[in-house]
Amino acid sequence: MSQPSIAPLESSAASVVSIAERARAASRAVARLSVEARNQVLLAAAQAIESNARRILEANGRDCRAAEDLVAAGKMTSAMLARLRVTERGVEQMARQVREVASLPDPLGRRLAATELDTGLVLVKESCPLGVVGVIFESRPDVVPQLASLGLKSGNAVIMKGGSEAAATTEALVAIWRESLGKFPDVPADSVTLLQTRADVLDLLAQDQNVDLIIPRGSYELVQYVMRNSRIPVLGHGEGICHVYVDRAADMDKAVAISYDAKVQYPAVCNAAETLLIHEAIAREFLPQIVAKLKGAGVEIRGCAKTLAFLPGQGIIPATDKDWRTEYSALILSIKLVVNLEEAIDHINRNGSHHTDAIVTEDSQAAAKFLNEVDSAGVFQNASTRFADGFRYGFGAEVGISNGKLHARGPMGLEGLTTYKYKLYGNGQVVADYVSGKKHFTHRPLQ
Repeated sequence: MSQPSIAPLESSAASVVSIAERARAASRAVARLSVEARNQVLLAAAQAIESNARRILEANGRDCRAAEDLVAAGKMTSAMLARLRVTERGVEQMARQVREVASLPDPLGRRLAATELDTGLVLVKESCPLGVVGVIFESRPDVVPQLASLGLKSGNAVIMKGGSEAAATTEALVAIWRESLGKFPDVPADSVTLLQTRADVLDLLAQDQNVDLIIPRGSYELVQYVMRNSRIPVLGHGEGICHVYVDRAADMDKAVAISYDAKVQYPAVCNAAETLLIHEAIAREFLPQIVAKLKGAGVEIRGCAKTLAFLPGQGIIPATDKDWRTEYSALILSIKLVVNLEEAIDHINRNGSHHTDAIVTEDSQAAAKFLNEVDSAGVFQNASTRFADGFRYGFGAEVGISNGKLHARGPMGLEGLTTYKYKLYGNGQVVADYVSGKKHFTHRPLQ
């Protein structure tokens, strides 16, 4: 069987409407595929990523060399460069995540509820795709296979716009994905599309007839820009002002390990800790330990007045009110001493971004209060905030992280890319019979 031709990666101000229309048609085709067919496509795409590792790394090398010049000129942060860089292990991770998505249960056609309205009249609530999802992201090219795999598995088409700093890498990854679709005549190449220019973004945001959801992944400014300029529902990928609170009943070894991991393991991501809160009762013992370990890793410490008093002459920078509300995405950590658990919870709810916050404690009552009262998408006991991730949650990958409370919250995987519809199965029933009293509803829940 001859392979269908693959449409080129095109975009211009005039063609975005056409791209969105083709994505709409592609989404309907993908939604009709069986789960076996979708999984087969995903496994082929994972193999294509591995087979084209050199092509991906060469493209990323071009992006990184240009980015290094920008960092040297002070026009790009080292954190952004870190998110941009792809290694051989990173390519392997991309393929592994696609296979993880293929191994997940089918998110479509799930019966969420069933109710007998009357004898022979049954209402079923069933999961279905959103349709077309537009994602605007910065820096991280590994987002491409995550978006493409989650979109395909959930029966959606995806329109992407990556940052200019990762243009070569994202274009290579999308091209590889679309080439792999050429082996499957029933899967339109337009189920995955990459926009090319910044001007295309505004045109995409105007496609409320063909795009069902926009997900901006990046800075606070990017999210706000998208929200202001589109009538399409927006699920903002939230900034990460995450906290670790070390309680008076904390195990010191756990507290050091968790605080260090949450900041140092990968500081450039949104689930890294930005503020460390410490109960005053253990400050004399814990503060010197954690500061020494953090400074050994090159972390800049910004401390409250009490922290400075405990550790004079340690090179700690006085923290300002702005520090408590800053996502550093770098080896910088603010430290604040609190008098009790209540002050820690209040500080997090006032200054945090409702992303992920952790308590280190052996006191189960303190942990329960923290987990119940901290208003964040993720609340952890005795674990690093870095676990807030779709792959680590077992979602296979994530399309973004939502700090909001509507539709999806926290790492957004397959379930976040589905909605539901009501299917009513009848046998000639009409509303007039129920209005007149001739018939009566039973409203009986069904298994």
